[in-house]
Amino acid sequence: MKRIKKGDQVIVIAGKDKGRQGAVLHIADDKVLVEAINMAKKHTKANPMAGAEGGIVDKAMPLSISNVMLFNPMTNKGDRIGFKVLEDGRKVRYFKSNDEVVDV
Repeated sequence: MKRIKKGDQVIVIAGKDKGRQGAVLHIADDKVLVEAINMAKKHTKANPMAGAEGGIVDKAMPLSISNVMLFNPMTNKGDRIGFKVLEDGRKVRYFKSNDEVVDV
């Protein structure tokens, strides 16, 4: 089980977008893709066969997973994640600052 999953709300803790938050779109190894964070300009060539226009397109680039923290809505800050097993045997993630369970 991973600390950060697809669809989680995260906050960036390091880099040029420090303090911004967004939803996780994709996770691969130690990289995470967050919507509207770490945007780069991509120069694309027109492709009439595919119906794609050419020009400059904004594209979200991956961040290191160590530069993001899961956003805790109770404290409105990034928070560390721990794991615990409930009475019914399910393994869940929880916020370490207030012991609130992330997975319901």
